[in-house]
Amino acid sequence: MSIVLPAVVRTFLLASTAVQMYRHGAAEQLPESFNGFQAVSVQLNHMHMTSSNWLPGDPTLEFSARTSSNPRYHFHTVAGRYVVLSFLGSAAHPSVQQAVAHIHARPQRFDDAKLCFFGVSIDQSDETAGRLRDTIPGIRYLWDFDRKVSHAYGALESATGLQGQSMQYQPFTLVLDPMLRVLAHIPMLPVERHNQALDHILATLPPVADHAASPLCAPVLILPRVLEPELCSELVQLYRREGGEASGFMREIHGKTVAVMDNSFKRRKDFAFDTQPQFEKLRAAIRARLLRRLVPEIRRAFQFQVTRMERYVVACYDSTEGGLFRPHKDNTTLGTAHRRFACTINLNAGEYEGGNLRFPEFGPQTYRAPTGGAVVFSCSLLHEATPVISGTRYAFLPFFYDDAAARIRQKNLHSLTGEVFDHGKGEDEGSIAA
Repeated sequence: MSIVLPAVVRTFLLASTAVQMYRHGAAEQLPESFNGFQAVSVQLNHMHMTSSNWLPGDPTLEFSARTSSNPRYHFHTVAGRYVVLSFLGSAAHPSVQQAVAHIHARPQRFDDAKLCFFGVSIDQSDETAGRLRDTIPGIRYLWDFDRKVSHAYGALESATGLQGQSMQYQPFTLVLDPMLRVLAHIPMLPVERHNQALDHILATLPPVADHAASPLCAPVLILPRVLEPELCSELVQLYRREGGEASGFMREIHGKTVAVMDNSFKRRKDFAFDTQPQFEKLRAAIRARLLRRLVPEIRRAFQFQVTRMERYVVACYDSTEGGLFRPHKDNTTLGTAHRRFACTINLNAGEYEGGNLRFPEFGPQTYRAPTGGAVVFSCSLLHEATPVISGTRYAFLPFFYDDAAARIRQKNLHSLTGEVFDHGKGEDEGSIAA
């Protein structure tokens, strides 16, 4: 591995509400075009930064990578806390060893509540020889053995010399805010300066809720009185009469969209009534109300014309089962890429505690519509259903999209396999063959 000392050294120091920027060397220009940024979660290798291009306020690229405990760790799910993301290359290098030791010497700092650390390695020996080991909470390593993440973030670059083309690794650290946007970029060499700068930045981070210096509100639409109380009660009784089945969540594995059952990530039961003839009258009643009461408000708030709806389902989060759905996005696979807006219509808002919506990127506050009311939000937002701690929560949960997205859905139908992988039975989607 060749480690190259960057020509430009940046340290961004956060002090109270301001970021002071210190630069050594010539000023640099931002790239003229960010084409491809929206597709980075699907085709990460289509977007490429250089290690010196990261500036405060830049959004990071979405990716997934293997950890020692998770075959597909989705990095975007860590939003809601500060993150130190270090591109290490290989811990065989003495300077990298020194940087890693500096992190592990301060375990109390990385608590997973305010702050966590991720180190990215491209060296398989870091894992097999045990040079890098997770320390939970707070310190984890991402195995980037195919080098795609390091390349996309600009740590791994091609260089042409006397002996032809070679790969050069420029290790660096990004300090990220709770929205996973860049607060600071710190080259790792010289490592003493890196460690000193990192300590200074982390010591001056404000509480997570105050990182923007002003309270944040998630960009959601909350609309009361979408469904009448009588219709809400009818839907609750429908679930109680018909019962529900445990519902998983969708992941993309080797280009296919599969359902995964993982009780540690999602505990919810659903009753779906999309196609049964006996429920057509009920579906028509719901459809009429959404078209008349909700769709116009979505158009007004988001300038988006809904023409399609996905699924008729009553969901049940039961406190006796610890009902919850941990932070996730709703459109990260080929089979779900058509989804534009998610909608939560509470059916019995006053009969349970907990069970609220939270958007970690936008602070700790939670959101709950009244009975019959809707919360509508982009499927690209990280969100969670917090644990129901007493009672039982019932909700109607459709997705909305338009005709253009319908064509995307049709195009991607081939990715839906119908396969289900249940972690509770010891099945691991990470072992699926390509």
